[in-house]
Amino acid sequence: MTKLVIFDLDGTLLNTIGDLAESCNVVLARKGLPQHNYADYCSFVGNGIMRLVERAIPEPMRQDDLIEEIRRDFVEHYTANIATHTTPYDGIMELLAELDRKGVILAVASNKFQAGTEKLVAKFFPNIKFVSVLGQRVSIPLKPDPTIVEETLVVANVSKSETLYVGDSGIDIQTAQNAGVRSVGVSWGFRTIEELSECGADHIIDHPRAILSLLD
Repeated sequence: MTKLVIFDLDGTLLNTIGDLAESCNVVLARKGLPQHNYADYCSFVGNGIMRLVERAIPEPMRQDDLIEEIRRDFVEHYTANIATHTTPYDGIMELLAELDRKGVILAVASNKFQAGTEKLVAKFFPNIKFVSVLGQRVSIPLKPDPTIVEETLVVANVSKSETLYVGDSGIDIQTAQNAGVRSVGVSWGFRTIEELSECGADHIIDHPRAILSLLD
């Protein structure tokens, strides 16, 4: 029986791509660099802010000093405008409320920087009791390293066999596999069903409520 459901944040609980794209484009424009569309950013995200910024910069200009400068400016702009366009996906609010009502332990495990992860969760899910809300932190490896899931299991005091990990990307599926927990890929996020399938997702769902059928 599933006692714990761990959710990725961007592309799983929240559609954040509009604010990520807008903030990155603002910073790129300041430097006279080419900007990108939303589809491009869907392929840029998933591996943390540093990789997002690196992918957004033209390859010949990807030097450490410029990457760090744009990363710093991006974090500043994005943090100040983090929820301008961001919204929960259809059915997510209802799913979280139902899981909470059933007594399922809930957690968030994201590659978004910690302050941004906490700010979004607090804004959009103030009434949901998450046992932990973890993002990118200094000295903690990013997903698909399993550390973030292993931390959550300890805090929740739940076994791997009692855990579902839900995400929208191959990185999320690999994270679940590396942690030894069951994986659920969602089709409504930033990546494709093909990516989820190729990475070996245990389940792929098209609507949040389908998670309820995977609890037993």
